[in-house]
Amino acid sequence: MKSPLADWYDSAGVRTDPRRVLAGDLRAGRALFSEKLIPYLDHPHVARLGPERRREVVARHLYQYLAFTAHFETRVVNRAAERIANNRLGLATTTESRMDAFKIYCDEGYHALYSFDVIAQVERGTGIEARVGDFDPFLRQLDAIGSDALPGDAALAELLQVIVFETLVTSILRGIPNDRNVITVVRDIVRDHAEDEGRHHAYFSRFFTDLWASLGPGLRARTARCLPGLVHHSLAPDTAPVRASLLLAGLDEKAADEVVHDVYSPSAVREQVNRASRHTVQLFERTGVLDGAEAREGFAALGLV
Repeated sequence: MKSPLADWYDSAGVRTDPRRVLAGDLRAGRALFSEKLIPYLDHPHVARLGPERRREVVARHLYQYLAFTAHFETRVVNRAAERIANNRLGLATTTESRMDAFKIYCDEGYHALYSFDVIAQVERGTGIEARVGDFDPFLRQLDAIGSDALPGDAALAELLQVIVFETLVTSILRGIPNDRNVITVVRDIVRDHAEDEGRHHAYFSRFFTDLWASLGPGLRARTARCLPGLVHHSLAPDTAPVRASLLLAGLDEKAADEVVHDVYSPSAVREQVNRASRHTVQLFERTGVLDGAEAREGFAALGLV
């Protein structure tokens, strides 16, 4: 079967795309991010803010998305990609698969670069300071899920993190490129990212299918216990940066807490996670992860099936 990265030298963004530059969109009054993808923007407390304050909230949402992307690509995806590329998984990995992992490593580094680049460009162009949340708590919790379910097998846990994240299909990658209200530079880099991620999705879907087939019964059971938590944590919103942004916009603590409570209720988060994880869960269904009663119960407990 042809590798999804077989034409990488001719199609990867890092090989073919120009640097995306902020042009005249700010003067044209376009939004910095797709406002329909910012669920708290229409909350009554936020809706009452003046235009400039709301623009700052949108800018900080963009900064947070891009900063998270830069951290995740370099600190999570690439640590697993490097293990595959350098044959440090303890698995039988083909030369082609290792070569593709090196290509993904290059892609992810480039995604992080242009995410950081656009943060800097928008900060200069708008004068809105780029304040973003700390990535470390997210990463510690992600690693803790793996270490709890797979003690002593950090390499497998890190690989599962990436398989989960790279097979998710988020509304941002689907929606922003087609939203003409958003500034061109943001639409372009999200489109560039989505095109690369389509190939990564195919690679990691195939990789997981082969990986699952190679695991013994005990390791399969532990892997199946690990996956629901990884899926949920990868998609559950980090509300700390949202609250901080709302406080900077002028809301008091009580109002900011009400926005977070109302917008990110358990039922709303559950629905969001279920929707975005659909393709990943289907992959696990096809490979047999959910065949066991315990595994299916774990996914059902988090609303994933």
